[in-house]
Amino acid sequence: MSWGYPPYVSVAERRKKAAKKVASLIKKGHYVKPVVIEGRTIAKTFWGKAWCKHLESYSDYENRLPRGRTYVRNGSVIDLKLNAGEIRALVSGSSIYTVIIEIDPVSTQKWEILVNECAGKIDSLIELLQGKFSKGVMEIITHQERGLFPDFEDIKLDCSCYDYADMCKHVAAALYGVGAHLDEHPEDLFTLRDVNHTDLIAKASSSSLSKEPSDQDTRLTGDLSSLFGIDIEGEPPSIIYLDSKVKKEPSRKKNLIQPKKISSKKAKILIKK
Repeated sequence: MSWGYPPYVSVAERRKKAAKKVASLIKKGHYVKPVVIEGRTIAKTFWGKAWCKHLESYSDYENRLPRGRTYVRNGSVIDLKLNAGEIRALVSGSSIYTVIIEIDPVSTQKWEILVNECAGKIDSLIELLQGKFSKGVMEIITHQERGLFPDFEDIKLDCSCYDYADMCKHVAAALYGVGAHLDEHPEDLFTLRDVNHTDLIAKASSSSLSKEPSDQDTRLTGDLSSLFGIDIEGEPPSIIYLDSKVKKEPSRKKNLIQPKKISSKKAKILIKK
């Protein structure tokens, strides 16, 4: 293999190659998840932006990242998948390259600390049940040092391209693609670090049971009532008879003394008297 630079391939040509590769993968039954960026902003949500910011804190890779941003913006990441402890991507360049990024799982101790920190930051249990996270929880989870993002020592980078550097432009493009991916699927960060985000819900539930009722609990009760259409403690219950054979209260008419009926013949006799 020659260690010289490969011939320049225009963006239009790379896209043409990418489209051909995607069509081939789909024909073979592969599910392809390309990264699509609209405009120049790679990530738009708190989650995605925090990931990209953390990525740029890897000072050793500072000079490699700009090319990666260009690649992800022009649609070169034609497939990106996040699994437990692994990022896999196909990136179009002068050829189609395979990127594999291995990430160590979060230690049990670190995850327990994060869960305990988040327990006091849960604004709404309903939001968590709906897959949403409060700003307080997000700030803890995405903290550059104490959060879920991998440290420099936690990652192992590999690309099938000719570049001798670990952080080539294809790897950088894949990592920026993760930021865009988290815009739509923030829960995949927990999958990537091999932890279960429902631990946050379980901790929030156990914490709320050990506390005295508060105004926030009252508001939450009201939310649950409207959400599920049920009555919660605090409102007088309505009596509902489930048995159709429930005895009814005797009618008052039966207790009244009714005059005796007499025949018309006897009535005539009484009149004559």
